[in-house]
Amino acid sequence: MGRARSKSDLPTKICPVCGLTFTWRKKWEKNWDEVKYCSERCRRRRSQAKNED
Repeated sequence: MGRARSKSDLPTKICPVCGLTFTWRKKWEKNWDEVKYCSERCRRRRSQAKNED
């Protein structure tokens, strides 16, 4: 049995909408490179973030 990874060992990204750091999740395992937003709420609000720039 393998050892569990520490959360600090997992990759992280910064959400372009809210600016918070979010950590890799098992459900994103196959498409981590395409994940841009920390949540469904931020994904829906992405157009608002572009308009504010």
